[in-house]
Order: sequence, then structure tokens, then C-alpha cells
Amino acid sequence: MRWENLSAPPDEGIPDGAAPAAPPLPLALPGAIARTFDTPGFAGMTFYEVRAKSIINRVPGESRVPFEWTINPYRGCSHACVYCYARNTHTFLDLDAGADFDRKVIVKVNAGELVRRELAAPRWRGAHVAMGTNVDCYQRAEGRYRLMPPIIEALRDFANPFSILTKGTLILRDLPLLRQAAEVTRVGLSFSVGFVDEALWRTVEPGTPSPRRRLDAVRQLTDAGFEVGVLMAPILPGLSDDDDSIEATVAATAAAGATSVTPLALHLRPGAREWYAHWLAREFPHLVPRYRQLYQAGAYAPQAYQRELTARVRIAARRHGLHRAEVGDNRRLPIPPPAPPAAEQLSLL
Repeated sequence: MRWENLSAPPDEGIPDGAAPAAPPLPLALPGAIARTFDTPGFAGMTFYEVRAKSIINRVPGESRVPFEWTINPYRGCSHACVYCYARNTHTFLDLDAGADFDRKVIVKVNAGELVRRELAAPRWRGAHVAMGTNVDCYQRAEGRYRLMPPIIEALRDFANPFSILTKGTLILRDLPLLRQAAEVTRVGLSFSVGFVDEALWRTVEPGTPSPRRRLDAVRQLTDAGFEVGVLMAPILPGLSDDDDSIEATVAATAAAGATSVTPLALHLRPGAREWYAHWLAREFPHLVPRYRQLYQAGAYAPQAYQRELTARVRIAARRHGLHRAEVGDNRRLPIPPPAPPAAEQLSLL
């Protein structure tokens, strides 16, 4: 994989007041219903409504995350984070990992009823279920489709422990349900806030609520009685890994009432790697040589860089009274930094 010869398709114009015609269905989504909406927030987007056959998925055995089961009511994400590690999953659906991932979202319209049915199955043993681990379950589409309330209701009714990791402030809509669930089971809530620089946010995470709005949501959830962790991720080499950025982000996290902050350096898996490379070359070309050096061996930055970055965040966290999350504590941050895989040689530039 290389960093040149990568281009994003141009934005397609949409006539005022009219929804664009839906494109043909991807071959991997037979029977889906394609919908477009003429509201500004969904301009240029297509939603493929599908009836999924299952919804509670086992995490692959090689994964190092401290949970075995996930629920993902959406595939694709309007957050459009240029670094999103889930981008390559779109290629399994005859869609691309770039613009299609941002603009073509699969909606599992029967998610709520499936969760309830699968929780009731005799073989289910009430294991912890993590949400928001692939794409954000509180992305913009959730405001229209409202898949999360029936999911949370089912988990509440079965007293099944769960956690949610999100960038979406729409989670506050479901606060009453989350409080009900927390009365009968363990509920872990975490926000992803890698940096608080708003200029950087606008270019790297253009579809998300601003970092300050996310931290405001942390405060509201904390005031409601939840212990909320912050995943400081990703920390971007050359863009948000300097001492000033780390200090500002940790200070804002502590001020929001978060109980922990866990840093995670940027990793670039296939799909995300190419898309991020194109963005970097366009927006910050002077950083391309540094990234070529850091990621020449694979998806992960060198261990020495990761350790040094983590140490600096820990020092700032201690200074602001934050402590690291304990692995396996469902009330806190559910996702620790992943261990890098065996080195794989990749060509950069």
C-alpha cells in the first residue's frame, strides 16, 4: 500500500429541495431498501435498511479487548473520521473504505427485536456486551432510526451488563433508559476525545460533535451518577502528540468530571491507512516523511513511541487527579490500547 495516487471522489451536487436518486444496491446487500433524505444533515448520504439475521456478535479470538460480545446496529459512519479503523469492513459489502464508508450506511432496522430474542435464548449466559466498538451507535442516523432505545430496553429487561463507547452527544437522549438499566446491571459509558483542538477536529472528524460538546456530555452523564471514562484516541503524530495538546486535553477531561483517561496512539489498518494517507498528503504534506518512518513496519507506531506517549499522558493525568481505568471493570473504559500484531512490511510513498 502506498501514500500517493490516492484521491477522494468529488462531492456530488444535490438539487435544492430534492432527495437524490438512490444508487443501485450493492451486490452484498440483496433485498435491502435504499433511502435518501433531503434534509441538510443527510445530504449526499444513502441508507441501506436491512433486516439482520443476528446482532450479538462474538469478538474474534485473536482480539485483545476485555469483552467477547458486541452489538453493532450500523455499518459505515457519518462521523467520517479519516482514521477510522473500521473502514475496511465496508469492502466486505462491495463498497469502498473511503467515501462509501462515510456516505453509505447500513441500518439494521430490526436490531432491537433481535437483541431481545437473542438475550432470551437458552444458550445466552448474560455476558458483557460492548457497543460502539466498530462504528458509532450514536452517529447522526440514530436520530432518525432510533435503534438504541429498544436495544437498551432489552439489555435492561434482561439485566445484562453492557458498555457504550461513543463520540455522539445523542446518547443524552437515552439518559433515562441508561439510568434504569444501571439500577439492575453494570453500565459502562465512555467517550472518545483524542484532542480538544477545534481546527484539527473540523478537518479530521468532520461529522462528529466538537470535543467540547462531547466533554459537556461527559459532565452531564457524570452529574447523573455515572462514572464516565475518556478514551484519548487517537493521538495523532505531529498533530496532537505535543505536550501542549496533551495537557489541554487531559485538563479538559478532568474538568468534565471523567473518572479516567486512557491514551491510544493512532494505528492505521488497511482501508484506514490509504484514506488517512490521502488526507495527510493534502492537509499536512510536511508530515508525510514522519508517518513514513513511524508506520513503515505496519499498522502500529513503534512500541517506544507508544510507551513514551502513554507516559506523558499518565503524568498529566496524575497532575489533574485522574487515574487509569482497570482492565475488565465494566463501569469504566472498555477498550485498552490494542497490542500491535507481528510486523508487516508496507511500502510508503
